[in-house]
Amino acid sequence: MTIVAMILIGVTCIISFIGFNDKRFFSRYMFSTYAIREMKQIDRLITSAFLHGDFMHLLFNMLALYFFSDIIIAHFSNAIYLIIYFAAVLGGNLLTLWMYRRDSTYTAVGASGGVSGIIFAAIAIYPQMTMMIFPIPIPIPGWLFGIGYLAYSVYGMRRSLGNIGHAAHLGGAAIGLILAIALYPETLQYNTFYIGIITLPLIWLGYLAYKEK
Repeated sequence: MTIVAMILIGVTCIISFIGFNDKRFFSRYMFSTYAIREMKQIDRLITSAFLHGDFMHLLFNMLALYFFSDIIIAHFSNAIYLIIYFAAVLGGNLLTLWMYRRDSTYTAVGASGGVSGIIFAAIAIYPQMTMMIFPIPIPIPGWLFGIGYLAYSVYGMRRSLGNIGHAAHLGGAAIGLILAIALYPETLQYNTFYIGIITLPLIWLGYLAYKEK
């Protein structure tokens, strides 16, 4: 893993632990539709990605980022990696802001948008990569993991699970996929079938989430 990815993970962990122990700090920098729309605290669109609801939320996101970061950095560069990550954070939170625009009480935290962006950018480039997911005893292809990840995100939105930015998963995934194709258009030629497989569920699941709001 490169130093850039290590720094991003390290800073996220440090700020998240500060948030675990300082509720005022946590409240000031988390995603809040009211604070962003009415108080114009637009910095929350980025700062909320450095906070997490609990240790397991932080661990899951940072492990996902750890496993997928090297794929993007090796294929592109450190700079492109950071561009994809923060563009996905912003895109995911903007989608969240729009989806919950009528709910002034909605709040969320997590790096989900950025992590989703990195995951789906990696899947767009290497859709047939395999991974082991506990407790599944066999390796699963990246494109299938992506569909399952999106399905869980929509389930989380519909069930309002925790203080986690599930809507950001969808927006971040879309941004990551779009940027990967824009930066490496050859992947459309090499991986047309698999990109179609993950794009259609993304559109469908996004529509289902929209209907709920």
